[in-house]
Amino acid sequence: MKYFSKILFFIAITGAFFTACKKDTLPFYTHGSATVLSASTSVVAPITADSNKNVITFLWTNPNYATDSSTIKYMVQIDSSGRNFSKAVSKTIIGSRTTNFTAKELNAIVLSMGFKFNIAYDVDVRLVSSYANNNDQFQSNTVKIKVTPYVTPPKVVPPASKMLFIVGDATAGGWGNPVPAAAQQFAMLDSVTYQGTFFLNGGNSYVMLPVNGKWDNKYNIADASIPKISDGGVFGANMGNTNIPAPALTGMYTIKVDFQNGVFTVTKVNLFGLLYVPGDYQGWTPATAPALGSPKNDGNFEGYVNIPTGNSFEFKFTTKPDWSNSLGDGGGGTLVPGGGGNLKVPGAGYYHILGNTVANTWSATATTWSLIGSFAASTWGNDIPMVYDAKNQSWSATITTVAGDQFKFRANKDWGLNYGDPGKGSLEVNGSNIGDPAHSGAIAPGSHTITLFLNNPGYFTYMIQ
Repeated sequence: MKYFSKILFFIAITGAFFTACKKDTLPFYTHGSATVLSASTSVVAPITADSNKNVITFLWTNPNYATDSSTIKYMVQIDSSGRNFSKAVSKTIIGSRTTNFTAKELNAIVLSMGFKFNIAYDVDVRLVSSYANNNDQFQSNTVKIKVTPYVTPPKVVPPASKMLFIVGDATAGGWGNPVPAAAQQFAMLDSVTYQGTFFLNGGNSYVMLPVNGKWDNKYNIADASIPKISDGGVFGANMGNTNIPAPALTGMYTIKVDFQNGVFTVTKVNLFGLLYVPGDYQGWTPATAPALGSPKNDGNFEGYVNIPTGNSFEFKFTTKPDWSNSLGDGGGGTLVPGGGGNLKVPGAGYYHILGNTVANTWSATATTWSLIGSFAASTWGNDIPMVYDAKNQSWSATITTVAGDQFKFRANKDWGLNYGDPGKGSLEVNGSNIGDPAHSGAIAPGSHTITLFLNNPGYFTYMIQ
């Protein structure tokens, strides 16, 4: 009996084992097939009033998956033509085999691709179908449509003048208004976007004006204490008296103003090297001293310093706005880093000063400035003296021109140092004649006050009024 009981126990255990090892049969789903996508229109060009309207409908055929059709996943993918959907924007639909896009929805998609307003662009659309878990994906045919983005109401109203200018102590022209238009005017990229590349004196500030010469309206910021606001941020119209801080370092910067989204961005182009000129004429204070500039930051510095009467006419150079690294006189036009005597000029004057911290050399030449040109009072033979304004740190003179007249600035009535405009609004040694239509543009006939700004380190400009 015991033997028989053991046999029964073994049979029961064996049966239980095989029962436990029985495999479940997983359901098998047949493959689907690619859908055929179609669109209700091939051209979409809505206007602002259409923002909330459906402007295009997409339909597609049944992919014939094995599961309940209400669980099938579809992705409508939209991308700029020619990119093979590498940067596609997707919209997911579950179950339904149709979807609509409102004008606002489609407009936001194409604007995110960098498209400009009121220009027609080619766009590719396709459909990716799959089971709900993304298995068994199929891509449809590609439908091509042409979309024209429209302008939505901007967050900040753009200037009605369709012009924009920068003004402030960070700029070449200071807080004087009107500003040197050529050097301080933004270019209009489209109806809501302006951009310009400007010289900015580090650590100062600025605002933007819709009309040159008027303070009635301005674009500025609400809070200058926001971290990194000098690199860009939110702006608005007439937001109190808060100026926009310039970046801390002097140089050339590109400023882009986006009225559509109410933001501006500031991007460094290149930084200037600075060489400060503290002296007896300003209290030997490097932090408030004028500076020479090196646009290429290569050790070659240039600038202008007004040294008035009533002082010793002595000064030094410092590479920082303090006394941590000064350069003194080594004799014979040489510099001694960290030592040497005081540099000195023979008397009061408006000096063109050069310094080279690689070769350790320097020079200073007293200058007075004049205009010479084809206008009647000069005819390229007679200099018209300019008068220095110590308060505004600028030179000015008035001339009368007729159609086709041109002129240049020159120092000490000599061609050894003269400035012209190659077409950037800023001045260059031996540059093109101002008024040359091929470069700076023609000058309107009439009486004009010409102002010369040489007070910025290594960056010089002018204004015609």
